Amino acid sequence: MEALKEALYLNLIKDDRWQYLTEGLKNTLLITLFATLIGIGLGLLIAIVRSTYDKTGRLKILSGICKVYLTVIRGTPVVIQLMIFYYCIFTSRIFSGVFVGIIAFGLNSAAYVAEIFRSGIMSIDEGQMEAGRSLGFNYVQTMRYIIMPQAFKNVLPALCNEFVVLLKETSVAGYVAVQDLTKGGDIIRSRTYDAWTPLLIVAAIYLILTMVFSHFAGNVERSLRKNER
Repeated sequence: MEALKEALYLNLIKDDRWQYLTEGLKNTLLITLFATLIGIGLGLLIAIVRSTYDKTGRLKILSGICKVYLTVIRGTPVVIQLMIFYYCIFTSRIFSGVFVGIIAFGLNSAAYVAEIFRSGIMSIDEGQMEAGRSLGFNYVQTMRYIIMPQAFKNVLPALCNEFVVLLKETSVAGYVAVQDLTKGGDIIRSRTYDAWTPLLIVAAIYLILTMVFSHFAGNVERSLRKNER
């Protein structure tokens, strides 16, 4: 017990080292939140383009561009994409590591969110499209008022899970000089030469965050099931 108290004091209390974790947690949540917003916005646009091509044959060139984007993003490691953005694209130091992380993780997330949305759109029965046309709606109006609300409802649990996955993926942000939660723990380790305590604390924080957001996703899914009854 005394050894545990001493380890906690050395890694958290002494020299206010707990601030490395709080600052890292703030950056982790900041990157995750804004990257999720970018992923949902861009992913939705890509899904609409690709599903429109699948359903009508229109937007062929845009659909081809989107397919190439999805292939490249999903086929390469996110840490490589992050480093390319930081060291090759946003080379000016006016761009902070947090900003670059938001862009890189947002574009990466968009590739996966696009397929989530696309699967939701394609899962809607074709009769819904025909029903919209019979009401006098054009294709855009039918997608907006009939197809998309149903598709969004179907994919909402998957979107919540994507947020949880993205939260854990941001642990590699330290590769581009971002003091995220993982990097904060690593800084403490470099000061105290104690690897166990800071790493276990960081792991526990990630676990708690994952459990909280997973619980929220589960509540959303159960709520949707009740509404379908």
